[in-house]
Amino acid sequence: MGPAMKISDRDVLLVIDVQNDFCTGGALAVPGGEKVVPAINRIAQRFANIVLTQDWHPRDHVSFAPNHAGKQPFQTIELDYGTQVLWPAHCVQGTPGAEFHGDLDLTGASMVVRKGFRRGIDSYSALFENDHRTPTGLLGYLRERELRTVFVAGLALDFCVRFSAEDARKAGFEVAVIEDACRGIDLDGSVAATHRSFAERGISVISFEAFL
Repeated sequence: MGPAMKISDRDVLLVIDVQNDFCTGGALAVPGGEKVVPAINRIAQRFANIVLTQDWHPRDHVSFAPNHAGKQPFQTIELDYGTQVLWPAHCVQGTPGAEFHGDLDLTGASMVVRKGFRRGIDSYSALFENDHRTPTGLLGYLRERELRTVFVAGLALDFCVRFSAEDARKAGFEVAVIEDACRGIDLDGSVAATHRSFAERGISVISFEAFL
């Protein structure tokens, strides 16, 4: 084991969607989703800057399969911004499923970014909605605070974590994904595609042990 990774106050921990609906028993459970919580809580102690994201959908959201007659979850439809996976209804505003996992330590977080609250567009990334144009406000916050390196953890590796990491990298930040503090859904090889994409874009993949 080398020395633990040095974290500076120019670094930010971005914790993606650690919400009840993405954990065991939830409406869109990521296998082992809640297992990220102890790792994230340990890592968070090292950071002065922590941002949480929260999926926050209206009931009539365009990404919900039940809102499309004859469609099943995980089928896709075409929307004006591209192909959209249809999901089971999840993280509906104000429901217990949308709440953060009860064991997630929220004390250090300086900001919560809610995403996916516009009915007509889904939002995987913490920085932009799925049209890749509509900003969530997080990018402005990171730049304003002069943060440089974004460490990403949470759910799900191959969707919201992936899109957030890619957008942060595209915006010029150094990005590291803490892989064992993430869990994936793995839809049609999406985890392998995520690893390829990270390698192509220069996004580092590191392990929880780097912080110990």
